Amino acid sequence: MRSTWRRLALGAGAAGVATLFSVSGAVVPEHATALNTPPSAAPLEPPSRTAEDGLAVEVLSSRPDTVMGDTALVRVTPPRPYQPHQVRLESGGEDVTDALRRVRLPGVGPVLEGTVSNLSEGTNSLVASIEAAEEETTREGGSAPEPVELIVTAHPSSGPVFSGPHQEPFVCRTEDFDLAWGGTLGAALDEDCSATTRVGYVYRSTDEEFKALSDRDRLPTDVATTTTSTGAEVPYTVRVETGTANRSVYETALLHDPRDPEPDPWTSPEGWNRRLVYKFGGGCPGGWYTQGDHTAGVVDHGMLAQGYAVASASLNVFGNNCNDLLAAETMAATKERFTLAYGSPDHTLGWGSSGGSYQAHQIADNQPGLLDGILVSQSYPDVGLATTPAATDALLLRSYAERHPEALTPEQVGEVSGFGGPEGVTAMAGAASRIDPRGVCPDALPESERYHPEDNPDGARCDLYSHTVNVYGTDPGTGLPRRPLDNVGVQYGLSALMAGDIDVDAFLHLNEHIGGLDADGQVVAERTEGDPEAIAAAYDSGRLLHGGGGLADVPVVDHRPYQDDTPGGDIHMRYHSFSTRERLVQANGTDANHVMLVEPYRSGVFDSSSPVAGRALRELDSWVSAAADDARVRPRSTPIERVERTRPDWLTDSCWIGGERVVAPQLPLPAGQGDRCADAFPVHGSPRTVAGGPLASDVVKCRLTPFDESEHPVEFDDEQAERAREVFAEGVCDWSRPGVDQRPPKGPWQFF
Repeated sequence: MRSTWRRLALGAGAAGVATLFSVSGAVVPEHATALNTPPSAAPLEPPSRTAEDGLAVEVLSSRPDTVMGDTALVRVTPPRPYQPHQVRLESGGEDVTDALRRVRLPGVGPVLEGTVSNLSEGTNSLVASIEAAEEETTREGGSAPEPVELIVTAHPSSGPVFSGPHQEPFVCRTEDFDLAWGGTLGAALDEDCSATTRVGYVYRSTDEEFKALSDRDRLPTDVATTTTSTGAEVPYTVRVETGTANRSVYETALLHDPRDPEPDPWTSPEGWNRRLVYKFGGGCPGGWYTQGDHTAGVVDHGMLAQGYAVASASLNVFGNNCNDLLAAETMAATKERFTLAYGSPDHTLGWGSSGGSYQAHQIADNQPGLLDGILVSQSYPDVGLATTPAATDALLLRSYAERHPEALTPEQVGEVSGFGGPEGVTAMAGAASRIDPRGVCPDALPESERYHPEDNPDGARCDLYSHTVNVYGTDPGTGLPRRPLDNVGVQYGLSALMAGDIDVDAFLHLNEHIGGLDADGQVVAERTEGDPEAIAAAYDSGRLLHGGGGLADVPVVDHRPYQDDTPGGDIHMRYHSFSTRERLVQANGTDANHVMLVEPYRSGVFDSSSPVAGRALRELDSWVSAAADDARVRPRSTPIERVERTRPDWLTDSCWIGGERVVAPQLPLPAGQGDRCADAFPVHGSPRTVAGGPLASDVVKCRLTPFDESEHPVEFDDEQAERAREVFAEGVCDWSRPGVDQRPPKGPWQFF
């Protein structure tokens, strides 16, 4: 059964396709068209909406309550039999009808579209009406329809919108941001790190390099041509726009011949296939207090050559900004800029690896309508509640092994960790720097502004929880950010004990001395107790990926370059993909929209030009398009039915062994169970799964039950049982019950 949030999400446009919002309050999903250039800025009307439904005014460039800046792309649809010339539109009482143009909307007929500017910060009233002479009204069979009003909320172009108050300090990097065609964006114009928008061109040469295009009136002799997914053969020249929005630097790129007319929402470049790929960059530690000096890269040959438009922003690189909520707001701002410049894409595909996967998962789930399909690699469900507990547990285990070198052998440490070997403990423990306020500060943040417990206790804390304080809040007693981190009652090494890899005495010694982490991320003797308000907020806000929102119906391709067997260990462990899948199943009863592709790790394996990832992008495009087309043919079917029915044959669980593709359901089996993919790419776990925790990794704080040796799966003698009751004086985790305050999020598009 779908959660209440699931039903809310459907009401807010979680259909896996772009979303328009009508004045009646109904959500109008926009569906992909054939690959020809449409006459409308946002083509193809859905089957649930016809012109007979009444006069309507809509915002195409964003949700009406998240406009950033003073301009919005709007559409007014007159009801039949009235015509566009009879429409009047007012903004704040001023007639702005002249800003509109007549365009043809497939399946509906003529409508009016245009950009309405000079919106004031705050709420604005857009009022559409029909002005008809008396004889026209009589001829149409009655009185003209009543005017309709749409409230549009405009926010500063620098934000914030829904992510909460800006983080301070904040270091501008515009003068360090390299433009694709040469030079830099220049010094910031204000304290919000704004810069003048710049447009330039690069081209792909016949010797397969990107070069600056200096003369827009004459193409160089070595310019290559490319044939796009629509079959258009065009000069390989790329228009790149670079500017700032939401205190971030953004970039957009698409094929455009500079000798052709300037593009706008109604004049699409011949080479654009009307798809947008939004790229998310990786990282996390160090991703705070800075604008960043790079995006995930938009001059992407594998994407541009096929006709895709590409967009990214500096705050969509987690190494610059490790906050998925701010990343979502930045993506919304960047997509709005793109739509104002070129019109609505038929659909938007998310592309991201590692820290980029966090963003793709959580934006698709929590802000439905921004992404219509995602391709993630080296993935995790979320940064704060999946990766971080695994990393901090590894830090505790590494510290324990260093303090008690005779207690466990390296092999036993590996078994307790669940990572498949002790090397994984070392690698994952390093990732715990994200909760240390002095762990990794960005180079751009001056030393004088950084936190130090003695020298500068009020300085900027470079950690995940300080960066998410708008969600988790601040402890009024200490002034420190609240943390959802908790390990009370966790029986570390339980599965290793049950398997005989460690004995009862070693198990008890480990759990007596493993300890926890203080407010500064330092190992202490006491277990870590999560703040109750932060734990509740983790669930309510969607910071713990739930999977029952927009992600329930969005096609997800999970590409895994296998790194569990990296000699020095690696944090990108395969079990994280299964955690995401398990959450989808728990939330929705199905994982029909989730596909796993596994191949050996090598440099450049997740590249839009690589054989597996590149084809996966094209197949994902086909999947999203087919699901949108299916919605038009079968309007009464559910989104997940459409997704399941239209999945391309090639997109099925698979792995690549020695260059051979093996099609098989990807199962979290250990090696040696007879499944070729599981044998070749064994799935391990984490300290919490070894402790009996769920594969979904979705319990922030477990519910406790008193230690009872009679109920324990391993036999304890009387002395060991008495000691266990002391070690677990507060109780042990009862994983058979939901965690403390575990529940679905409050809903999509939350404002903080």
